[in-house]
Amino acid sequence: MFKFILFRVLQAIPTLLGVTFLSFLIIKLAPGDYLDQLRLNPQISPETIERLKHLYGLDKPLLVQYFLWLKNALFFDLGYSFQYHAPVAELILERIPNTLLLSVSSALFAWLLSIPLGTLAAFKENSLFDRFVVGFSYTFMSVPSFFLAFLLLFFASKTGILPVGGMQSPNFEQLSIPEKVLDILKHLIIPSLTLGLVSLASLTRLVRSSVLEILSSPMVTMLKAKGVGTFTLVRHVLKNAMNPFTTLLGYEIASLISGAALIEIIVGWPGMGMLMLNAVLSQDLFLVMGGLYIGTIMLLVGNLIADLLLAYIDPRVRKRLSGEFKL
Repeated sequence: MFKFILFRVLQAIPTLLGVTFLSFLIIKLAPGDYLDQLRLNPQISPETIERLKHLYGLDKPLLVQYFLWLKNALFFDLGYSFQYHAPVAELILERIPNTLLLSVSSALFAWLLSIPLGTLAAFKENSLFDRFVVGFSYTFMSVPSFFLAFLLLFFASKTGILPVGGMQSPNFEQLSIPEKVLDILKHLIIPSLTLGLVSLASLTRLVRSSVLEILSSPMVTMLKAKGVGTFTLVRHVLKNAMNPFTTLLGYEIASLISGAALIEIIVGWPGMGMLMLNAVLSQDLFLVMGGLYIGTIMLLVGNLIADLLLAYIDPRVRKRLSGEFKL
């Protein structure tokens, strides 16, 4: 497997270069930059702006600027944010835990419920429970996540059951540690439920379809003819039905820091979404590139993990890899 991992790492290098270069090019070709806002301030002299351009290499040709940024980015020196007046790496490290808390909680909610719901619906095809699951899936797949977030925020504002927006209450610092944990969990319910319900609907439908396909296969007919128990049958069916979802896992890992951006902005969750929105609006070059760089790396790592899990689960994939890499 070492040869396969090495091949995928080498394959990821041009992908990372291509994504970062195109992103850098698009940002630089956009009219204006953050320094244009400084030029509107009469208290900042043109000489100061020129010194800033020289300090950050913005007075050099575009390709030179990109390779200077890339050389530093390889060591995770992502530059300096003009807007926040802080290193980009520190800003991202400060916001990533908040985003991961939201993304992981919603992903666990969706994945842990979708597998039993979809499997049970497939085994009880055309039953009342199956129709309920199908109706639930199509309903929440049809509702945009931002609209669902607005509905939940409206419900919270009218009832007062849950806090509206943000991650902490105004008196958060005066609370005890258990009260702080409870306060964060209360603020977490609306954004995680919004992301989780939409994801749960699509995953449940996919699990149901995949299990139904396996149930109609000759393998299941043979297992039933042998008289295997229900638990054994379900185990074999799930093992064969999980291949598509193992592939999806790679995208789930990649979306942990980017998939919740819109919901973060709507509910005021202080994560990567708000950070990147402000960076784009203010044309904060290094902060935008830092976020894209980390997101691309997570996508590549997620796909690698998904491929390794798929090879572990499916012997056919291992056999194909053995032939390709002569393991």
